[in-house]
Amino acid sequence: MEGKKARIAVLVSGGGTNLQALLDAQTSGKIASGEICLVISNVPGAYALTRAKNAGIPGYTITRKACGAQAAFEKAICEKLSEYGIDLIVLAGFLSILSESFTRRFPQRILNVHPSLIPAFCGQGYYGLKVHEEALKYGVKVTGATVHFVNEVPDGGRILLQKAVEVQEGDTPETLQKRVMEQAEWKILPAAVELVSQQIILEGSSNECL
Repeated sequence: MEGKKARIAVLVSGGGTNLQALLDAQTSGKIASGEICLVISNVPGAYALTRAKNAGIPGYTITRKACGAQAAFEKAICEKLSEYGIDLIVLAGFLSILSESFTRRFPQRILNVHPSLIPAFCGQGYYGLKVHEEALKYGVKVTGATVHFVNEVPDGGRILLQKAVEVQEGDTPETLQKRVMEQAEWKILPAAVELVSQQIILEGSSNECL
């Protein structure tokens, strides 16, 4: 199996800061067992696609609106994943909930990073700044980030890695978001991708997205 790498797709919706963290980790060798081969955005013009282009990685836009329905949207994504022989899907700021019929095709092969210590401040509707707004409103002294497998329950899959981040006096949702990204998300997401990529190489590719 020497030289073989897990083929990774990153699904995005925005600026792609977590995608950049993965690209940087790949360049530095922190991700050595996997290779980012595809980036898909569900938002036209997302800057993450520019990051993909700059790194020489194929990027595509697939929107639910253009597809007309969730099933057609997911089918279009699935076809692109199959075209590129993808082994592992990483949701990096992907703001579209995937259905059970999609997630069950990739058991233990879809990763998501969430900006809190699950089970706190997670689930339906908890994304972006809202997570940090709620953490500050609740008055927690420690927050962080979680990388977990994706299943049919939003933020409900098995946890792989977590990292805590201290909440500081005078924090705003924006300052807390930045610290959680820098101190937690950008560290544990590449680490989790490397762990799962190693496992995929050992087990062999088994995705059912045909």
